[in-house]
Amino acid sequence: MKKYLAEMIGTMVLVLMGCGAAVSLGCDNTLPSTVVGTAMAFGLSVVAMAYTIGGISGCHINPAITLGVYLSGRMSGKDAVNYIIFQIIGGLIGAAILYLLVISAGGDLASSALGANNLQNVNGESVSMLGGLLAEIVFTAVFVLVVLGATSKTNGATNNFAGLAIGLALVLVHLACIRYTGTSVNPARSIGPALFAQLSEGHATALSNLWIFIVGPFAGGALSALIWKVITPAKAK
Repeated sequence: MKKYLAEMIGTMVLVLMGCGAAVSLGCDNTLPSTVVGTAMAFGLSVVAMAYTIGGISGCHINPAITLGVYLSGRMSGKDAVNYIIFQIIGGLIGAAILYLLVISAGGDLASSALGANNLQNVNGESVSMLGGLLAEIVFTAVFVLVVLGATSKTNGATNNFAGLAIGLALVLVHLACIRYTGTSVNPARSIGPALFAQLSEGHATALSNLWIFIVGPFAGGALSALIWKVITPAKAK
């Protein structure tokens, strides 16, 4: 149970800090400084949690990572299901805290949308559902592949720096993907903010497009596991 609670706490921190930074900075894909700040917040949250709960649960704090790890044969189905459940609960708690903070500060929920993911406008045109889904699949696959590689037994001493590598990879993924979807690559990061953003009645598509940020990351996580099995030596897990 302790490792499940660790996943819940870690995901709560990720959503609170990452989405909280997006809200505080007013993240806008046309303003590079806000994009960089938001990307750093998510990446640093992962680094912080990796060295906090990594020894307890492995610090997945992301259902897509958990799926990738499970399909790679590194964890049981029971643990994978419980990890995902507690990650989603943690994301909901983090979003709820952020929601209360924004309200207490008199913030504009309609404009901030609590950092919820959605299809972005690029050059005046909204990214298509297919484009958003493709972005989430590809960037999640890249991210989870880094996780699988950085935590592989064949990496030996470099495992000590896995948390840093994974956090920096998330920064990179955000810098590349925010322009298209606001960057999810993590269903637990998207579900909570979408639900609470809907309460603001100012982000009508937060829930209608939520499936993209669930299906895409899960598909990307599965793809990364497949790629890892193809490229890794048989002894590496």
